[in-house]
Amino acid sequence: DQPYVSDPQVMVEFENGDFNFTFPNPKNVSEFSMTLFKGHEKKEICALHLSKKRVISKSNVTYCQTQNSSSSTTFILKNLERKHIDVYTYCLEIFLPPPYIDCCLKEIYLHVQDKEDCFSLGLVSWIIIGLVIFVISCVCCAVACCLRTKNQKCESNSHEHNSEYMPMAAVNAAKKPRI
Repeated sequence: DQPYVSDPQVMVEFENGDFNFTFPNPKNVSEFSMTLFKGHEKKEICALHLSKKRVISKSNVTYCQTQNSSSSTTFILKNLERKHIDVYTYCLEIFLPPPYIDCCLKEIYLHVQDKEDCFSLGLVSWIIIGLVIFVISCVCCAVACCLRTKNQKCESNSHEHNSEYMPMAAVNAAKKPRI
């Protein structure tokens, strides 16, 4: 059986504040290494070397851990901040059986939003909602005041003594000037 390297689909999951990058292990291989690099300069942050005898895990940073099962390898990135935004590259090296194969299979861009940003975005949206409610309240009060003033004018006009709406009211006859 020849070693089998395909272009595997990386599974990216966000779980309990951690990013999990899960890659399928190569088929028909007895010794291999998987490495996670950060940035275009490909700085190694996490690696896992698997052979028949042992599994060696290595991390150059505090926020990366590795996990291995019989079918996959997972890189777990914990407590990420805005400074961790970058391109992450997954590379595979196959040692046994020969021939030696070295390939970088996937690049993933990871964007992390700071916790403060979440809070400030929430605060900004509440401020906007409050301002909208305030403006609507002011418009409603202005309309109510205008309608009230208009109704008061109408009521005062309807109480005139010579009004056509009060035909039975006593009206003083206009006195004619005598010459």
